[in-house]
Amino acid sequence: MMTDQHPPICDYEGSDYQTRFWDQGGREYEDRAEAVALRRLLPRRGDLLLEVGAGAGRNTPRYQGYARVVLMDYSLTQMQQAQARLGRDSRYVYVAADVYRLPFVDGLFDGATMIRVLHHLAEPLLALRQIRRVLQSEGVFILEYANKQNLKAILRYLLRRQDWSPFTREPVEFAPLNFDFHPAAVRGYLAEAGFRLERQLTVSHFRLGVLKRLIPTTVLVALDAVAQLTGDLWQLSPSVFARSRAVGETSPVSIGAFFQCPACGHNPLNEGDQALRCPACGASWPIVDGIYDFRGK
Repeated sequence: MMTDQHPPICDYEGSDYQTRFWDQGGREYEDRAEAVALRRLLPRRGDLLLEVGAGAGRNTPRYQGYARVVLMDYSLTQMQQAQARLGRDSRYVYVAADVYRLPFVDGLFDGATMIRVLHHLAEPLLALRQIRRVLQSEGVFILEYANKQNLKAILRYLLRRQDWSPFTREPVEFAPLNFDFHPAAVRGYLAEAGFRLERQLTVSHFRLGVLKRLIPTTVLVALDAVAQLTGDLWQLSPSVFARSRAVGETSPVSIGAFFQCPACGHNPLNEGDQALRCPACGASWPIVDGIYDFRGK
């Protein structure tokens, strides 16, 4: 989707991504390696976490330290799959929304994650600024991104089997709305958006089909767990996890407010049985089987 005001969106509406890529795609090693990274980076406890790009809820059960989790994805069908997977537990709030205009009041969350999402963003800094806006001061943000400076890309470049350089800072778009980023560029985005980098972990070092066929997954995950610890020294793996803190002042949360109108920024919104309505601009945002839908305006 493309509008005059907003960057293009990579929409997984109607996709069987969870089944095809994760459940049946031979990605057990990557999934378990990411679980190790999250255990190391997540705070032991928290109040309210925003999971940006939650998809079908693959990672959501790993956020047990948080009292409540808001799952957010642009795709309504991905939110429906997450709801079917996790249930309508009061601990979970399901939201279909655009990361470039988050429908939440300033400073609402004390934690946020964005895993396997940045590589779909044409304007990463705009999205990171939105996440910073809805985080409290010193709130924890865990970001995963696809690393263009990985060993495979370096080797291919040196052997002249790819044209683009893994050493330059600009992102490479290897397919429409699929980007790899240089670690230094991502660190720059985070700093400019208002985050202080605390820790980096390199993940999925052994993401090669031949290794996954020959070596037991448990062994690969154990090896990856050790290799992850080099992340603050160098970033040469295809995936990098970064933990940051929101710095600077954050606007105080409006008493009783949770959502704000993504069209005009007004809060609070008036909630009915089937929709949220903005009293300032009149925009109406449907509630579809317990999922708040803020897309399309």
